[in-house]
Amino acid sequence: MLNVKTAFSIAIFPLFIAACTTTDDGTTENASAAVQPLSFSFDWGDIPLCTTGNPNTVTNPTFRFRNMPDGVSRINFRMRDLDVPSYNHGGGRAAYSGGNVVAPGAFTYRSPCPPSGSHTYEWTATARDASGQVVARGTSRRQYP
Repeated sequence: MLNVKTAFSIAIFPLFIAACTTTDDGTTENASAAVQPLSFSFDWGDIPLCTTGNPNTVTNPTFRFRNMPDGVSRINFRMRDLDVPSYNHGGGRAAYSGGNVVAPGAFTYRSPCPPSGSHTYEWTATARDASGQVVARGTSRRQYP
């Protein structure tokens, strides 16, 4: 037979778990906090053409933001190949001190490099404040090559 303390713990535990989520970069955040939508675009820049299925290590593309909220101090980036989502292209972090652009050179990642044809790639940008709290998140997609 359950005592009141055990029954309360069983009832509350799912609520605690529901209030937390794991982000694209593997960290946990409070799901009840207001995360604003983040709008951005990117272009591949001058990365070497790659169609062999063996990606190069390259610097990040240019990211252009349209609605970065106040208080952001860093942005985490992660790229996925939507045609082969199990492949880890990686991403990186960029310090943010204002403006609408994160220029190439902030981090390196594994370039797009489909073995045949064209693939669709998606960048996720997660903006965090100085305490590490997620304040905004968005995605942007583009085909390569």
